[in-house]
Amino acid sequence: MRRSSTFARQVLLVRVGRRDGDLTTGTDLVLPEHRLAGRRHRPARGRYEREIEAIMPVSPALAPSEPVDDSPGRAIPLLPGERTAARRMKFGLVNGCTLSSLVLGMLAIFLAMQGDVRAAALCLIACVAFDGLDGALARKLGVASPFGAQMDSLADMCSFGLAAPVVVYASLAGSVPPAAAAVACALVAACAAVRLARFNVSPKDGRFFCGVPTTMAAAVLALTVAIGLPVSGAVMVAGVVLLAFAMVSSFPYAKLARLLKLPPWLWLAPVVGALIDIRLTFALVVVGYLVSGPLLWLHQRRAA
Repeated sequence: MRRSSTFARQVLLVRVGRRDGDLTTGTDLVLPEHRLAGRRHRPARGRYEREIEAIMPVSPALAPSEPVDDSPGRAIPLLPGERTAARRMKFGLVNGCTLSSLVLGMLAIFLAMQGDVRAAALCLIACVAFDGLDGALARKLGVASPFGAQMDSLADMCSFGLAAPVVVYASLAGSVPPAAAAVACALVAACAAVRLARFNVSPKDGRFFCGVPTTMAAAVLALTVAIGLPVSGAVMVAGVVLLAFAMVSSFPYAKLARLLKLPPWLWLAPVVGALIDIRLTFALVVVGYLVSGPLLWLHQRRAA
């Protein structure tokens, strides 16, 4: 009875306070507001709301929210290591060679569109020279970087994966059906893209290439157009397709550093042959290099 009378008295006091417009009376129901000063005021939830919230399923698709990092990102330097003026100049020189290869590839495309395929092929040969120069300079000057490697790969795709097929397509105009030339040249571009992407993510071997490198394939195509190899259009298309598949093959092909270690008489034979008939010598050298991949592969299989 005492508890019920106390509760009734508190209810009456609250009602009187609300009726008078004064909620700051010194009753027991007002005192908790002073004890909870500084806390966030939350509206009271009913009994049924609390029960529904307790049994409400949680969706597994909703991941817990993570705090957003609003801190400004730091720029990653393109040239790792000491950033001196001399190293920056060397870095710019190396990447200038890479960009020169890319620009020459674009020039080869423009010349091929105008019908000057011989000049376009010479531009591709210059692309090959700049492509070998930028890597050698980067290693010698000590400015090799991941940025330079990516730049080199993009320039190779432009010069050797796009410009070289365009030049070959222009050289085949009138000798083969346009559809056959388009398919063969598109195959070169696709295989070059696969070859470059695979090279970027594969472990490097200091002795052999896995497949014919795009630089070598572009050099073969450019020299074929430049010297005017006397073959029919059908043979030319077949050779282009074979070269495209050789780029994405898994056959091991020797690198230039390994070829330079061959006996001198092996180098003397092509030189003498070039003085006699440069076209025939070039064709024999290309065929010999393409055949060397499957032969090395068979030799490695037997040795294993």
